[in-house]
Amino acid sequence: MARYLDPKNDLTFKRIFGRHPDLLINFLNAVMPFESDRLIEEVEYLPSELTPYNPAKKYSLVDVRCRDNHKRQFIIEMQMYWDKNFYNRILFNAGKVYVSQLDRSENYSLLQPVYTLAILNENFDHKTEEFYHHFQIVNRENTDEIIPGLEFILVELTNKFRPATMSERKLMVLWLRFLKEVGEDLKTLPAEMQENEYIRKAAELCEEAAFTPAELAAYDKYWDIIRTEKTLFNSYWQNGEAKGLAKGRAEGKTEILERVVVDSKRNRFSLEQIQLITNLTHEQIIEILKRHGYE
Repeated sequence: MARYLDPKNDLTFKRIFGRHPDLLINFLNAVMPFESDRLIEEVEYLPSELTPYNPAKKYSLVDVRCRDNHKRQFIIEMQMYWDKNFYNRILFNAGKVYVSQLDRSENYSLLQPVYTLAILNENFDHKTEEFYHHFQIVNRENTDEIIPGLEFILVELTNKFRPATMSERKLMVLWLRFLKEVGEDLKTLPAEMQENEYIRKAAELCEEAAFTPAELAAYDKYWDIIRTEKTLFNSYWQNGEAKGLAKGRAEGKTEILERVVVDSKRNRFSLEQIQLITNLTHEQIIEILKRHGYE
């Protein structure tokens, strides 16, 4: 009996979608809102790093980036937990990809659309029960008028996603079920996944036996850091809000941020990782650490 690793992990996600274009094409065609005459037939992998190297970045999201036969570009990421900078980051990344298509002497007519597909392992939109969100630049008075160029597909993979309620887009449901259900607790791959050649191949790539000891250690380390980062972020900001009611919001959050910095350092987080969690500058973090005896 096979033991499966979680496909949402950085290591497995990139192994599936970053090395096997047939799986990536099948996945994107299933999940993206494309008409039949605009489906993807080929993809070319592109460098996924859109910003200077950040050691903390890989612990919060995983990225695959590609261009298809229509010259559309795609940013695919798995976001393990929601944070307040998420919208800013996906907009920045998509905008950077969009403007980087042209040299200074080239015409704007050469620009092609950029799509972001973000699979979120948490709920972020608590105003609706919908799990699939398609964002475009639209005229608020006439939503049929769209400025093409940037589109964002955000999928909430947690309790909102209820496959039994969906009769259409069965392949999308199957891929999302794969991401949600396959993992260390799964004993046998469901029959409907076994019957689909693409899902079956993706599941085989997740089998523990296919990984080296070093890769398994990296897999476990990823989850350890995700758990620690998420716990620190959530608990301290919640405490910061509570303290803010009594002491003043700014003062309460300042105190909690200082505790986050010190505890993160104690848990051997790098300065880059602490910056990602707190949004403090390098100099501010160093100053706090010095006050607490860290040189």
